[in-house]
Amino acid sequence: MWLGPEEVLVANALWVTERANPFFVLQRRRGHRRGGGFTGLLVGTLDVVLDSSARVAPYRILHQTQDSQVYWTVACGSDHKEITAHWEWLENNLLQTLSIFDNEEDITTFVKGKIHGIIAEENKNLQPQGDEDPGKFKEAELKMRKQFGMPEGEKLVNYYSCSYWKGRVPRQGWLYLTVNHLCFYSFLLGKEVSLVVQWVDVIRLEKSATLLFPESIRVDTRAQELFFSMFLNIGEAFKLMEQLANLAMRQLLDSEGFLEDRVLPRPSQPHRNISALKRDLDARAKNEFYRATFRLPGDERLDGHTSCTLWTPFSKLHIPGQMFISSNYICFASKEEDACHLIIPLREVTIVEKADSSSVLPSPLSISTKSKMTFLFANLKDRDFLVQRVSDFLHKTSQQPGGPSSGRRSSVGDPALEPLPSEQPASPASPCGGQQGPLAQEAPTASQGLLKLFRRGAPVEDLGAKGAKEKMKEESWNIHFFEFGRGMCMYRTARMRELVLKGIPESLRGELWLLFSGAWNEMVTHPGYYADLVEQSTGKSSLATEEIERDLHRSMPEHPAFQNELGIAALRRVLTAYAFRNPTIGYCQAMNIVTSVLLLYGSEEEAFWLLVALCERMLPDYYNTRVVGALVDQGIFEELTRDFLPQLSEKMQELGVIASISLSWLLTLFLSVMPFESAVVIVDCFFYEGIKVVLQVALAVLDANMEQLLGCSDEGEAMTVLGRYLDNVVNKQSVSPPIPHLHALLTSGDDPPEEVDIFDLLKVSYEKFGSLRADDIEQMRFKQRLKVIQSLEDTAKRSVVRAIPGDIGFSVEELEDLYMVFKAKHLASQYWGSSRPAAARRDPSLPYLEQYRIDGSQFQELFASLTPWACGAHTPVLAGRMFRLLDRNKDSLINFKEFVTGISGMYHGDLTDKLKVLYKLHLPPALSPEEPESALEATHYFTEDSSAEEAPRQEEREGGGNEDIQEKRGEDKGTSPSSCRHYLQMWAKEKEVQKETIKDLPKMNQEQFIELCKTLYNMFSEDSMEQVLYHAIATVASLLLRIGEVGKRFSAQPGRKPRDGAPGDDQPAAPITTQDPAQELQPPAESDTQAKGGGDVLPGKAPPESQAAGDEGGGEGQGSPSQHLSDDETKDDMSMSSYSVVSSGSLQCEDLAEDTVLVGGEPRSPSASARSGGLVDADWSISFEQILASILTESALVDYFEKRADIGLKVKDQKKVERQLSTSSDHEHSGVSG
Repeated sequence: MWLGPEEVLVANALWVTERANPFFVLQRRRGHRRGGGFTGLLVGTLDVVLDSSARVAPYRILHQTQDSQVYWTVACGSDHKEITAHWEWLENNLLQTLSIFDNEEDITTFVKGKIHGIIAEENKNLQPQGDEDPGKFKEAELKMRKQFGMPEGEKLVNYYSCSYWKGRVPRQGWLYLTVNHLCFYSFLLGKEVSLVVQWVDVIRLEKSATLLFPESIRVDTRAQELFFSMFLNIGEAFKLMEQLANLAMRQLLDSEGFLEDRVLPRPSQPHRNISALKRDLDARAKNEFYRATFRLPGDERLDGHTSCTLWTPFSKLHIPGQMFISSNYICFASKEEDACHLIIPLREVTIVEKADSSSVLPSPLSISTKSKMTFLFANLKDRDFLVQRVSDFLHKTSQQPGGPSSGRRSSVGDPALEPLPSEQPASPASPCGGQQGPLAQEAPTASQGLLKLFRRGAPVEDLGAKGAKEKMKEESWNIHFFEFGRGMCMYRTARMRELVLKGIPESLRGELWLLFSGAWNEMVTHPGYYADLVEQSTGKSSLATEEIERDLHRSMPEHPAFQNELGIAALRRVLTAYAFRNPTIGYCQAMNIVTSVLLLYGSEEEAFWLLVALCERMLPDYYNTRVVGALVDQGIFEELTRDFLPQLSEKMQELGVIASISLSWLLTLFLSVMPFESAVVIVDCFFYEGIKVVLQVALAVLDANMEQLLGCSDEGEAMTVLGRYLDNVVNKQSVSPPIPHLHALLTSGDDPPEEVDIFDLLKVSYEKFGSLRADDIEQMRFKQRLKVIQSLEDTAKRSVVRAIPGDIGFSVEELEDLYMVFKAKHLASQYWGSSRPAAARRDPSLPYLEQYRIDGSQFQELFASLTPWACGAHTPVLAGRMFRLLDRNKDSLINFKEFVTGISGMYHGDLTDKLKVLYKLHLPPALSPEEPESALEATHYFTEDSSAEEAPRQEEREGGGNEDIQEKRGEDKGTSPSSCRHYLQMWAKEKEVQKETIKDLPKMNQEQFIELCKTLYNMFSEDSMEQVLYHAIATVASLLLRIGEVGKRFSAQPGRKPRDGAPGDDQPAAPITTQDPAQELQPPAESDTQAKGGGDVLPGKAPPESQAAGDEGGGEGQGSPSQHLSDDETKDDMSMSSYSVVSSGSLQCEDLAEDTVLVGGEPRSPSASARSGGLVDADWSISFEQILASILTESALVDYFEKRADIGLKVKDQKKVERQLSTSSDHEHSGVSG
């Protein structure tokens, strides 16, 4: 390609001049193409280590002038052809012009201007793509694609210089991180290392330092362990690798491929060595951190952040920290973790003003809110720009429907505007208050929590000590609100955590849950959303609604609120509305228990938004079909047990207890295993601090029972110990009457264990295990997510392989390899930008067998690389027919079972089985109606009218004849039988269908037979026995054509049954059509064989040009096969009438050579001439038995079809091509650098 001219001072150090003229020099990199000895090895090593562009472009053209020592690069090339084209253009267009100039400076100026003009002209034709990646980065991406054979769709994210440890020897090279692969390349003194690892195959990724390896990054796949070290910036590299592996795991989890986020802000001047993708990934990571830190909605994007100080009136201090700004929020986080957090929704902001600067308070900014709170920020670096951004966002907020200027907020205030008494903030004036229609009027739960509707016992004032304690709690919170603010804009400090740990009063629980979880923000910005969902989902039936109905009465049945229809109906509406909102999750067991508790303390709408916050932000992936999130946190719990309680960890692993107990603890936040009054205190802390509280409490429970657990002999005994302990965790401060706990009344002859106060348990959990940090948990989550998802993928693979019938022929190892190739093809359709139907969102709720499916074009690619029947250019046609045969339900997608059934038909079984597969590929539905017509366009023997009457009859029989090629068991069209007997009958019918005999196969008409011959001729074109096979199939084809003719004449004779051998007749062929013709026509067949074997007919393989010529010419003219026939052969009328049907005009395929025994398009015999009138011979047909009998007469064909083929080698080659598994090479170059 042309390059912008750059100076080169040393032109010949590592280059060899190949061509030269007075103005230009063409050079080749030393050691490229030709043996360069040690110098070539050294140059190759330097190119890799120094990341030289010569590794990709080993040719270049320099501009020079006679008296100057300075050279200018004007072009480079990756191969000799490319650079030669540039050289010839320069010689033809510039040399004559340059010879006119007298001044060398003018020559150089002219050349530079001309090259810049060429580059500008080329760039003008390119589509603008926003801010392009910088030049250096584009060069690295080109190297990556060339070195590893990646397609254009594979985007490079970043690349790093590092060392790969091969044994104990480090290999210095370059690590390329792409969206879907990790690639490494090194070339040192003749030794080349090339690695490709797909991110979806990574099962472990961690940063470590050992005595053997310095600070390094470890990457494990199922096949190998890789270590990379000596990074200049190992922290950045590891963080990026984490992000890319996370995206790959997300893709496996719910098929969310990586998409560039066009909404992200873009810098005006991108860094030279940073790609747009790297920048977008960095922005994505910052967005996730921002949303997680301040519990903001999932669509909130960080616009920018800056350091500043915040004046805190409660401590009379300026606290240093960071201000974060997005389109709807201004947030502040102190440098000291617990000092202060602040969230200011822009919908609450009334005034933003710049205060006067002073030496004490430089660049102050004042923000006032509707709740009469004012926040003072100072030490802002670019205050004017900041104020402008905030003003722009405020303007957009006011323009939004329901924004501050719309009047909606006049009736709906932040909790800070509401009075303190026990009424919840959103209850009297819910954002949906005036819009809920029938829901608000009919259901009391639309405006208040179930606990208020079913409050039992005396008022708080009459509860004695407990009542007084509750009043003290309320007063403490009242004082806190007065000092720190109330509502979304309150200062969140360590003091608030202390109050939460002491217990939230029941009157404030719903309000504080909404604020801590961030659910309040989504509720006030989506007025009427819940009511609309309820209205849309009412009366709709789905799998989720059936599961919800089944579990409704199991949700806290001991609580009076759920012992009547009011509470049950509210729970039904909330769960159904959420299933309607998020079909990916739908409904999962344990959601009912959590939601019932949310309904006790909030209205239906509040409970709905709290459920949204739980499922989509605070407990990610917990409630999907495979509870991946809970399994991930279960892995974290096991890891924490090993770290904090190593002695107990070994015992628990031995007993297998942790896996049994932790899922129920995590999924229901202890609500299902602990008395309600106690568990709800853990829920309080969970909404404030997240999952770390649940993990701390779980560790504290194990620690409290360590002695007893160490003495347990089996899992049941350990479960009993823990169950009895949790049953006796009490909340002595609860003002509600105790609710009987139905988890497990684990009573034995021993005295029940002592009661444990929940607040004491929480205190111990913070004292002993409070060192847990949210950042550490997120890091552990990533590590465990790799393990869990890959474990689930392995389970899915085993389940799918087990679902394949035992008679399929492949071993378990071969099936697993095929599954990996099949799955990778499905994934590639997603991450390389395909819009195919298979790239649609994967539904994890489907059975494992149906989760990965491929379409016709993907099957065609796999078929071409795996089939033992290579047919050259005809292969895609054959693949299309196989796909149609396998796609039984006509949805243009096939699953793995169907795929492997089709592949097995070509690899396993005897000659008869393989021929049956081939035979069916040339009958409907595999053979589409258009194909025979297109195959016969150039011939005059037949009209377009194929056997129209025959096709329906054949299709009818296909319904019973194709089961051994493909099956979709259990797919009964539209019926859902209720009795086991029906299923037994279906199973028995399936077993009967599998007993298909060759007599069940329908007959083949003339056009279909021609297609079969065409396939066979193409199939043999690349075989070592090509000539012998061509000769054999020509013999068989002529014999079968004559058998068809005889059968037709026989059926037309008087005294015989009419249409005895016609296509579509279910009866077996008449004996004369299966035996007599073979006996009658055996001598002619032998004479043909002798004639063809004599050398006149088979002069040798013709070049492809003559094949193409014969194709175009319809068999006439020079090179026509008919010219090789002897005069004796043309006298045989019967022979010619048969040959004339299979003409080179009718067999339109590129791979037909001159030595194939066909006749030209010009009929040479009377019978052929008679048939040239153009009528389709609808009575002509051939049966499978006749084809089989004919092929058995040719040993070459028998040997070909009975030859064993090893699919393992083809799978291995396919993996290399598709980059499905990690591949590495480490080989010596014998004195030649790559």
